[in-house]
Amino acid sequence: MFTGIVEEVGKVEAVTSGEKSAKLRIRACRVLEDAKLGDSICTSGVCLTVTKLQNEYFEADVMAETMRRSKLGTLKPGDHVNLERALKLSARLGGHIVSGHIDGVGTLKSAIREENAVWLTIAADPFLLRYIVDKGSIAVDGISLTVAGVDKIKFRVSIIPHTGMQTTLLSLKTGDKVNLECDIISKYVEKLFLTDEFRGSTTQNLQEKPEGITESFLKTNGFY
Repeated sequence: MFTGIVEEVGKVEAVTSGEKSAKLRIRACRVLEDAKLGDSICTSGVCLTVTKLQNEYFEADVMAETMRRSKLGTLKPGDHVNLERALKLSARLGGHIVSGHIDGVGTLKSAIREENAVWLTIAADPFLLRYIVDKGSIAVDGISLTVAGVDKIKFRVSIIPHTGMQTTLLSLKTGDKVNLECDIISKYVEKLFLTDEFRGSTTQNLQEKPEGITESFLKTNGFY
């Protein structure tokens, strides 16, 4: 589990590609200070397991499913990636709960400066946008950001100078892909409300068994 607060930007040193999978070698410094084999390091939003560790780099395997769901398959030597070690329970949760399990990929449509901040507009598929809400949280390439606008085809985030300097976001160009992880809470809530188990025996106190969450259902059951 991670927070979406990037600790450093690493550099891809080598990519060994299989038919559907890959092995990455990433040069880093800070995230290696107390790392050991088997640890998890969030790499541009993707939770990867350290399989080899040296003083100045780590290696990780990328399975086929991760290649399909994320943009890691497009990485090449020289590319930069956002890195974060797993959250310690004693640490402050400065961002939001990030699992490192990518939901899909978005596309940068524009980057527009407004005084000290930069507005990024990111297009995404409707199945992702359904979980993205205004003023909610989203992880973009592993960075915890606040959503500042969303519609049926895109959402917007605003990047402050510190975030821009400490991450790869401001090096993105129009058309570049970004890894997206939606707020985990929304996915669990949807799952619970739409399963047969919820609509069946666990809904004895509800006056109406929903086929989905509708305005009528919420009003009937005391939500206004």
